[in-house]
Amino acid sequence: MSNVHNAWIRTVCGRLEMRYRYSVNVVYNNFPWPTPSDAQKARIEQTAQAILDARALYPDASLADLYDEIAMPPELRRAHQENDRAVMQAYGFSVRDMTESQCVAELMKMYKALTN
Repeated sequence: MSNVHNAWIRTVCGRLEMRYRYSVNVVYNNFPWPTPSDAQKARIEQTAQAILDARALYPDASLADLYDEIAMPPELRRAHQENDRAVMQAYGFSVRDMTESQCVAELMKMYKALTN
């Protein structure tokens, strides 16, 4: 999961109460994936592994504990931030300047191109 995919989820997912309803047919299958270079792909794999490694530091913590916005372990937060940067670079998105709205707009353009 990256901030790019999370932006897509917040836009296209349905909801059950306050929870997102993640549908394979509506959300995942329609998500416009980037075409990363081999180096970008390797970087994303490294950052994904860093997320798993950071989680492993807390074997007794639940995902709810680990992803508490206030109490999230700093190494896990950093690992996710690095993953977000790597994914954004694979899309060619500006890490510093792109807002979530701009990100979704670009994803929708990609989706439109894929469906034409």
